[in-house]
Amino acid sequence: MRQSQSVIIYSLLMAGVVLASNILVQYPVQGMVYGISLADLLTWGAFTYPLAFLVNDLTNRQFGPTAARKVVIAGFVVGVAFSFYASVPRIAIASGTAFLVGQFLDITLFNRLRRQSWWKAPLVGSLFGSILDTVLFFSISFAAIFAFIGANDEFALGVAPLFGVFPFLDVPRWVSWALGDLSVKLIFSLVMLLPYGALMTWLRPMRPVNG
Repeated sequence: MRQSQSVIIYSLLMAGVVLASNILVQYPVQGMVYGISLADLLTWGAFTYPLAFLVNDLTNRQFGPTAARKVVIAGFVVGVAFSFYASVPRIAIASGTAFLVGQFLDITLFNRLRRQSWWKAPLVGSLFGSILDTVLFFSISFAAIFAFIGANDEFALGVAPLFGVFPFLDVPRWVSWALGDLSVKLIFSLVMLLPYGALMTWLRPMRPVNG
């Protein structure tokens, strides 16, 4: 299969992941864990979003950072378009910014580490990409300092015990949301090594890759 055809397929996969995540983020995870209400912390979108890093890393491994950036931009366009349609502009800006910066960081780190142990590039890239993505999204969406982008969400800014169960540590609600979301992303950064390791045998680099 030609590179152009493969990149189109990866772009469609990325767009599908972003679209699914933007839809599933509207549905909280129901359940209780050690007295913590998961619905207050997690949505199903947190479980599909890490697939974006897998698609990104597989593209980068096979075709290099230039092709990976094209795939990320395809996901960015779909994500921003849906976000502006389904949510307020501030959330759309936060979503697009976080996705683009987080994925580009993943590409950069992956490319620098690609010749080391097979697991290091995808793990380090997705870990730091996820952290940056989460910090940017929740900060831009809810932190008072970004009120110039759009109106503040007073409920998100309201102070409450961390995760709703730690009375000795009061934080804005959006901080608990961010930490819950990040916890899932970090766990899935490890889980995604399984499909990456299984697929890397068939998806060998097409040619020497440069940054």
